[in-house]
Amino acid sequence: MDFIKGIFNVLADPRLYFFLMVLSLVLMVWKREVFTSKAVGYGLLVFLTLFFFLGGLDPNFQLIITKPDNVPIVGLIFLLVFFTWYSMREAVLNDQRIAKGEGPIEKAESDRVWVWPDLVYTELIALILCSVVLIVWSIVLKAPLEQPANRAVTPNPSKAPWYFLGLQEMLVYFDPWLAGVVLPSLIIVGLIAIPYIDTNPKGNGYYTFAERKVEITLFLFGFVILWSSLIVLGTFLRGPNWNFFGPFEYWDTHKLEALTNVNLSEYFWVRMLGQGLPTNYFIRELPGILLSLIYVLVLPVVLARGLFKRYVDKLGAPRFYVTVFLFLMMMSLPVKMLLRWIFNLKYIVAIPEIFFNI
Repeated sequence: MDFIKGIFNVLADPRLYFFLMVLSLVLMVWKREVFTSKAVGYGLLVFLTLFFFLGGLDPNFQLIITKPDNVPIVGLIFLLVFFTWYSMREAVLNDQRIAKGEGPIEKAESDRVWVWPDLVYTELIALILCSVVLIVWSIVLKAPLEQPANRAVTPNPSKAPWYFLGLQEMLVYFDPWLAGVVLPSLIIVGLIAIPYIDTNPKGNGYYTFAERKVEITLFLFGFVILWSSLIVLGTFLRGPNWNFFGPFEYWDTHKLEALTNVNLSEYFWVRMLGQGLPTNYFIRELPGILLSLIYVLVLPVVLARGLFKRYVDKLGAPRFYVTVFLFLMMMSLPVKMLLRWIFNLKYIVAIPEIFFNI
């Protein structure tokens, strides 16, 4: 058992964790007929159940999963896996029907459901069951309000509520103005803009993947990899001093990791050119500024003339460039995470003189 725990602790390394999450998504999309089989569905359910049941026997992991604030995350993992599997299964079945010329199952249904009594009774039963679950939950799990915040005594680790852990993880890699204001605003604006950007009627009212491969894959990457997995990472793998710990590893408050984060300007001027940093902050950060401008302004044009040319014809130039801008902003998070984990790169542009860092 200790050997298996050690394997999970090794796989919990953020670089391996992120790689395995992306690999799982790629395999799920690529081999979706296999992923959506009942055998795989039952296998995932059994694996997760055994993982949390047997893992809960470990005192370190037990402290994490039984903390009242963390219980929703355990439920989130089960629900996320189930509904991803179920929706992909329905999409695969519909794609097979469409390939045979039969049309999606939703459009073949001719029965009508009466609001009264069928729908009302179903909603009433759901209301009662949810109320019972919430009442039992509030009685069994003790989660009282804590004392007022004391600046002299800070919890270690000091974590945001679970639904904000994704944002808190982003704060590790970006300045607060980016991670706390700009990127969340772009998430909201992007979600609002989807109906206006994506006017393709295919997939409306029925499950499908073959007709919306790119759109669904991008959504899964954003929601599963860049949001849900960061919540899980912040809950189970972030410990004291915001260090990474394995799920079965003891949270040692005295754990120290020697880490030197370096800005891009230092990489360029000191390590590559072998000279000191320029005193003028604009010249000092010019490599990072140019790189950022290329990423935001030049790369969309290159993509429009190359890899994504057919999407320009499909969407039109205005909608295409808005889509690519939102896509690049989304990809900036994993890019910055990988740069930090692999090269210890802290900021691409670092101008503390005017409180501007990227």
